[in-house]
Amino acid sequence: MIKFFTAGESHGKSLSAMIEGFPSNLKINFENINKELKRRQGGYGRGGRMKIESDEIEVLSGIRFGKTLGTPISLLIRNYDWENWSDIMSAKIKRKAEKITIPRPGHADLVGVSKYNYNDIRNSIERSSARETAARVAVGALAKELLSQFGINITSFVESIGGIYPAEPYYDKLLKKGKISSREFEEIDVISNKSSVGVLSAAQEDKIIKRIKKAKKEGDSLGGTCVIIASNLPVGLGSFVHYERRLDTLISKNVMSINALKAIEFGKGFAIADLAGSKVHDEIINEDENYTRATNFAGGMEGGISNGMPVVIRVAMKPIATLMKPLKSVDLKTGEPVEARRERSDTVAVPACRVVAESMLAWSIAEAFVEKFGGDSFEEMKDNFNNYTKKLQTRLKRNFK
Repeated sequence: MIKFFTAGESHGKSLSAMIEGFPSNLKINFENINKELKRRQGGYGRGGRMKIESDEIEVLSGIRFGKTLGTPISLLIRNYDWENWSDIMSAKIKRKAEKITIPRPGHADLVGVSKYNYNDIRNSIERSSARETAARVAVGALAKELLSQFGINITSFVESIGGIYPAEPYYDKLLKKGKISSREFEEIDVISNKSSVGVLSAAQEDKIIKRIKKAKKEGDSLGGTCVIIASNLPVGLGSFVHYERRLDTLISKNVMSINALKAIEFGKGFAIADLAGSKVHDEIINEDENYTRATNFAGGMEGGISNGMPVVIRVAMKPIATLMKPLKSVDLKTGEPVEARRERSDTVAVPACRVVAESMLAWSIAEAFVEKFGGDSFEEMKDNFNNYTKKLQTRLKRNFK
């Protein structure tokens, strides 16, 4: 099994990640990892923090001469904003740090001080901040490096921001067509990454930018929805034998851990509750001596196991909770009603959210992949993968003669 941990505070010296269980001899392209970090920092509507940080990884252990060693991998991302916050964050000059006593609605401020017995909301703000997701994007980029060696690729696009959806419901079209060609996959990737808000339509982008400008002027924030796609998965990742080994369980746990996400759906998701079974289930067809599906309403999984179709999920991100026109709150020091605090923030972070969601989807698939194909070295894992996939259809035909 593979696992990871992250550490660090939003305005501390750095973020770090420790990764365990990767096979040895896997080539790592550091430019790809830094590219993912840069993608996370982009998007129209981001705040001033992104002008300060220039995220890049430093490898502290587990990789030598561009290849994994099979030992724990540790990564570091420096917080350049630390220089501006050292007086507040340093324990040596605690007396200079003014205690924060006014919690913001929608944040972890009040629940954090309640759970951990803090007397300063700053202690809750620092670790619950979405800044931590930079470390997770680095971890997810490593997972992408592993999966790409087996032809598994992941991309995404922003479906909506502030209630502005594309004129053509591309998500439904994606599910109806079933398989996605490599050309179509690449088009989604290229177009979404060229867009300043991650969408696939120029007309929609213009409307969204106007909506963001309006929200910023009003001191408000916006949320939205993202679609994440993983292509070329083999049949058989995950399991129905135990609940925690189901692929949709792994994905739900990891993706829903992202800050501000409030919902996830696989394939047709919530819409299936209103439809008859004949309109929901993907018919099985024999295509060039391979069993596949005519549509992909299940989102690439049946019974918690990948079925060879693209994994397609949609997530909903709530609006950023810090508002420049703040909501009502209570001062914990006096118990009196007050306006909530203002904290430097974004107007919208949906374009960044899709990058983090890609990373968590990649990690989830990598978890299931390593469990299925194992191996202490990349070469051993590749042999296991090739042996399984080459003989899969042959075994089916032999077993059912």
